Amino acid sequence: MEGYEALFSATAVERLWKEDAIFIGRTNCDEFAMGASNENSAFGPVKNAADPTRVPGGSSGGSAVAVQVGMAHASLGTDTGGSIRQPAAFTGLFGSKPTYGLISRWGLLAYASSFDQVGPLTQSLEDNMLLTEIMAGPDGKDASMSQAPAPTYRSAQAPSKARFAVMRQALEHEGMDAEVVAHTKALMAQLEAAGHEVSIFDFPLLDAMVPTYYVLTTAEASSNLSRYSGMMYGYRSPNATDLESTYTLTRTEGFGAEVKRRIMLGTFVLSSDQYDAYYNKAQQVRAVIRQQTDEILASADAILIPTTSTPAFELGEKSKDPVAMYLADLFTVQANLAGNPAISIPLFKNEQGLPIGMQLLGKREEEQSLFDLSKLLVDLVF
Repeated sequence: MEGYEALFSATAVERLWKEDAIFIGRTNCDEFAMGASNENSAFGPVKNAADPTRVPGGSSGGSAVAVQVGMAHASLGTDTGGSIRQPAAFTGLFGSKPTYGLISRWGLLAYASSFDQVGPLTQSLEDNMLLTEIMAGPDGKDASMSQAPAPTYRSAQAPSKARFAVMRQALEHEGMDAEVVAHTKALMAQLEAAGHEVSIFDFPLLDAMVPTYYVLTTAEASSNLSRYSGMMYGYRSPNATDLESTYTLTRTEGFGAEVKRRIMLGTFVLSSDQYDAYYNKAQQVRAVIRQQTDEILASADAILIPTTSTPAFELGEKSKDPVAMYLADLFTVQANLAGNPAISIPLFKNEQGLPIGMQLLGKREEEQSLFDLSKLLVDLVF
């Protein structure tokens, strides 16, 4: 897409412009939002300002670092499986993924249409609420949106008593960093000491969430990215000699390795002999995840888990192991699979000074409650 100038602006951007927001530039991100480290970029990797040898998270790593270092007051990202919340956790910011359908996707370059959501990265909870409110609300250009009136959020008010559900597997998973677990348990103890209810629940589907997520998102990406063929806009291979070579060479030369990997995986799971075994099965698992998430939230105000299993990892540490990289989304994909809102809150740092984020996952279309509970955690820790 080098040199391409869009013919229109995204609805989310237009609504911020109308409130006199000033946009100062574009930020570096993983190609087509495919990545958990911001190393899959045509412009090179983004570096974490807390430690330049480490990743800022992805795919919205550039957006996160721009706010982390004070280049911008706030930034926008897109969250398909954690691409706002994970960078927020790695850089010490508030990063929220709204309820699916709360903010218009009109003008957003599609990766996986049933997962993608625009959301803000900010230094404060108040800024996060304000930007969400401005961008939210029905848009006739996006048929997948909720038709509920645009929300108006009051200032976040910490409830006097709240119920939190903690996933047992999130504390016991083999890939968990010891300090992340320790901070999570300390927070649970603080909440109980302050009179709040903390319950533990089992979620056996945890290890099925990332495979389900990647089967479904790559299938949608395979379809969405078919438009980048050299026929309508963007790069076209100068080596092409006919229609078939135009398609083949343009996509071969134009897409990066990770994007090709996901397109091929998505095309495979949609093939006629694999469709039922992978795509249909993943849709069934997604329905069960959504149902079980609703059941947990029927007796709790929010699910409390770490945003990530570790603090920011080193540049290059996982780039040669796609599976290890995909598992960086282990605790964030649930919100996208279920369509629920979630927010990463910067509450702790490890002994090296690297940020550790805690995540709240709330009930659909109840962002106000999620912001109130976030205020509770911030007040409790600070």
